[in-house]
Amino acid sequence: MRILIVEDEKLLADSIQTLLQNKGFEADTAYDGETGAQYAELGIYDLLILDVMMPGMDGYELAKRIRAKRIGLPILMLTARSEVEDRVRGLNAGADYYLTKPFDTRELIACVNALLRRQGSQVDEMTCGNTVLDLSSAFLSCGIRNIRLSAREFEIMKCLFAAGGKNVSKETILSKVWGYDSNAVENNVEVYIGFLRKKLTSIESNVRIEAIRRLGYHLEVAGSDQNASV
Repeated sequence: MRILIVEDEKLLADSIQTLLQNKGFEADTAYDGETGAQYAELGIYDLLILDVMMPGMDGYELAKRIRAKRIGLPILMLTARSEVEDRVRGLNAGADYYLTKPFDTRELIACVNALLRRQGSQVDEMTCGNTVLDLSSAFLSCGIRNIRLSAREFEIMKCLFAAGGKNVSKETILSKVWGYDSNAVENNVEVYIGFLRKKLTSIESNVRIEAIRRLGYHLEVAGSDQNASV
């Protein structure tokens, strides 16, 4: 699971990042709202931890911007403001939970786990055409035929299914699957797309991975306009 922390107090942001990494999460930080919005819009995160009081774009505005773009990742807001009106404003802006500062790190981790469980429990599988991607087992199935995907194949396929027929750029796939600090290049994506195409063919799927130059990849169903769904 990958978490984005948007907090202008660098020491606090880095402390939360270290805490999450020690709990087995991947965590990235952004120290202002505009940068945080750009990261959140990449579509590679499973949870956003968001400070409210930031110069420039504050947490309320950032949350509204994300929700306006139909980005559904859970948002945990952190703030020193504890009045009811502030909590209501945060929830109305799109937050899923509101945690006031100072907070106990145990409560923060409990909130993170609860939001991630809630997100994960809503979807067990994703479908496109006659093909099913099982999120718990990483099996790709078509009728009685199925094949297990490697970890990276699974993450790439999940990105494509989640895109609902929209293009996913190579840069997004690299960030999501290999991470920002990886030395992987676009050729790595192309190789794994080749693996996935062969596996789709092997189970007689009617789903195809199509490439659009400079835009990336998307799923198409042969002879149909049907897109991926959950």
